Amino acid sequence: MPMKHSTYSVIIVGSGIAGLYAAIKISETMSVPDGVLLLTKSQISECNSRYAQGGIVGVLPENKTDSISLHVSDTIKAGCGLCDFNVVKFISENSNHAIKDLMKYGVKFDRNEKNQLNFTLEGAHSVRRILHVGGDATGYGIEKELVNKVKNDPVISSNITIYEQTLATDLLVDSKNTCRGVIAYNSVSHEYETVYAPYTILATGGTGQVYKYTTNPSVTTGDGLALAIRAGADIKDMEFIQFHPTALSIENDDSRFLISESVRGEGAKLVNQDGEYFMKDHPQKDLAPRDVVARAIYSQLSRGNRVFLDTTSIDVDLFKKRFPNIYKTCLENGIDITKDFIPVSPAAHYCMGGIKTEINGKTSINNLFAIGEAACTSLHGANRLASNSLLECVVTAYELVNHISKEELHPTKVIDETIMNIIKKYSDDNSESVSDETFVDIDSLLLNLKTTMWEKVGIIRTESSLSRAIKEIETIEKEFNTDSKCNSIREYELRNMIYVAKCIINAALSRKESVGAHFRADSIQVNNDKQDNVRDFVHEQKTTARICN
Repeated sequence: MPMKHSTYSVIIVGSGIAGLYAAIKISETMSVPDGVLLLTKSQISECNSRYAQGGIVGVLPENKTDSISLHVSDTIKAGCGLCDFNVVKFISENSNHAIKDLMKYGVKFDRNEKNQLNFTLEGAHSVRRILHVGGDATGYGIEKELVNKVKNDPVISSNITIYEQTLATDLLVDSKNTCRGVIAYNSVSHEYETVYAPYTILATGGTGQVYKYTTNPSVTTGDGLALAIRAGADIKDMEFIQFHPTALSIENDDSRFLISESVRGEGAKLVNQDGEYFMKDHPQKDLAPRDVVARAIYSQLSRGNRVFLDTTSIDVDLFKKRFPNIYKTCLENGIDITKDFIPVSPAAHYCMGGIKTEINGKTSINNLFAIGEAACTSLHGANRLASNSLLECVVTAYELVNHISKEELHPTKVIDETIMNIIKKYSDDNSESVSDETFVDIDSLLLNLKTTMWEKVGIIRTESSLSRAIKEIETIEKEFNTDSKCNSIREYELRNMIYVAKCIINAALSRKESVGAHFRADSIQVNNDKQDNVRDFVHEQKTTARICN
């Protein structure tokens, strides 16, 4: 069968909160004669957004203790001064509109007994300003309402076509650096489709799966980022990978269920197996910035200690109401929070870097946009302030639609030799792919990649560890030996993860100094007798808060 070709007004790759919100806004406000295509490699509801427990920032006028200036200050301080001030200010100023818009779409934020919005506290925030849905199910709560709107609203759904189990394998970028669409691969039928559109939006989420331990679901393999790298888009700040300090740590289990920072916001404390409260010396104690807390826990683990969350100061009924999913998951793992401490350890959580964009998602490639975690607006700097990411998804998606709604829809089928060569890679007669999965153990290569990234490009890095990592990733790349047509989603994910891993490592090698989530142990001047014992040095420096303060 010849490859199918189709045309849409807008292609959105990714079905998280950023992609869904953009699809809704486009359908509501723009004339889309050819409709909107929403691509998702899994089901429409399976994405990183739905696992966001912590919440969404809301700088709202009814919260008299808060202000734009306070939120901007907290964001820039957490980001170690590497945030773009204008971007931070713009997103903060638009948070009230974003929250009210989500409410309009049916999102029900938690309220107190007086029916007032319930503002909570998270790490590095100076005041309570975090909104939640269902206690610890904010991402799921927002995602559910947006999915309902996309699938069931008669006006919106009529403009949107949904391709599930479909991965974008390449961007159609012509010789004039203009994106004309994507190549789409359906993992059920194993068929390819060339899809043209005046605008393509990447909203594919994060990169957590390149690490052995991550709070992210299995779909977060950096697919959109890899597409952009392959197409030659500008990429920024990939060395800044945030490791969430508190993921549930169960022996002989690599999965890492997130224990929300809000648990510490309600009074839980970090202790080791001896009961030592090791965050007591930091001015913000357990609610210090995430990079600081993650390194403090890492130093404990490096010394052979175990780390726990002591939640005994939180009223049991409050805990069950505020964190129903965490309570349930702990019980399922034999942990009763009424009498047991919760064992925790850091895990890869969020990528501050990504495809370099303006506030409206515009990338360095014409007609290509990126929003959400796949993008880098420079809001987060070197370390994301908790719960800023969901807000960024909504505000940037809104600005993207506002931007393209003012533009004319240019002809889509502008096909030059560059695009034809991309299409030929995926045609039925192209055999340049891995010929037989039995000869290449994809699962083994994936595990090697994830282990290399965790051990050598993790919470603490050195030039030596990073140099070894790039060699190991290049060895994996040679063994995999395909940069064209693959046999399965799993192979495409490995291909994408190789691109992402190399990008992270090279960025980490380029930035010699330690800042925020990027900690280069070899950039710090220490005595010669301590050069070979980074763990002791980090422990002695406590939480290394001086890097940001």
